[in-house]
Amino acid sequence: MGAKTKEQLRQHNIKAKKRLGQNFLLDKRILARLADAAELSKSDIVLEIGPGSGNLTVELAQRSGAVIAVEADQELEPVLTANLAEFNNVQLIWGDFLEQDLDTLWQLAPSESVRQRKVVANLPYYITSPVLVKLLTAGQPPNLAVILVQLEVAQRLVAKPGTKDYGSLSVLTQFYACPELVLKVPPAAFFPRPKVWSAAVRLKFRDQPAVDVGDKDFFFQVVRASFGHRRKTLANSLQHDLGDRLTKQDITASLIRAGIDPMRRGETLSLKEFAKLTTALTEQQR
Repeated sequence: MGAKTKEQLRQHNIKAKKRLGQNFLLDKRILARLADAAELSKSDIVLEIGPGSGNLTVELAQRSGAVIAVEADQELEPVLTANLAEFNNVQLIWGDFLEQDLDTLWQLAPSESVRQRKVVANLPYYITSPVLVKLLTAGQPPNLAVILVQLEVAQRLVAKPGTKDYGSLSVLTQFYACPELVLKVPPAAFFPRPKVWSAAVRLKFRDQPAVDVGDKDFFFQVVRASFGHRRKTLANSLQHDLGDRLTKQDITASLIRAGIDPMRRGETLSLKEFAKLTTALTEQQR
């Protein structure tokens, strides 16, 4: 497969674009394992973000009912067209995924037999965070996603409180989904080779957020403020970012009411503790 892809790119004078973060996944075993992780059936609709040369798209088309593949680089059209010619269940959408309406994309597939909506993608590193935010906060999110990302990012998504990788992206992800690191991928699996390892993360989206927070915007403002100054205590970090609406005394009182030591640091708090803190801070403002 690797030789075929490289030859196709050469024939059409297509070079991987650094500005688009293009690294084509060539290893057939890893492609199969990504599809395995998505637990696909013929009643699933799959959204693929950045099909590239179509190697993963083929695996998805063989296993699912329909594939909607969104690709930003239209120079890849001759390669994708050739590789997907035998499939009538694949729709190619040309454009930036971040500019697409997710609900509209889901509606492109026949709806009468759709059981679950899934996302499978080898994501360019530079758009990983905005893509995640778009999927996690969507009005009609997928039921499950398998995303191949930089290993460092994968470790942040699954990180637990008190670890160096735990941060606001960890909280956001675990608020809306249950993340699991399922596969590590070496640079040699790609063309051109990236400088770092990658990893596949499976996200099973929750029917309801992990914790009840009332005002989600304020909850995530509190989370960001808590992680914004890692060397500071929680009381000082929150004062730095929320000082325009709450005094230091208000913040300290809220932390104590939530059962949290004001001297702790943000990276030690669980989702439940962030929820309790948000509730206490909200009540303190009344």
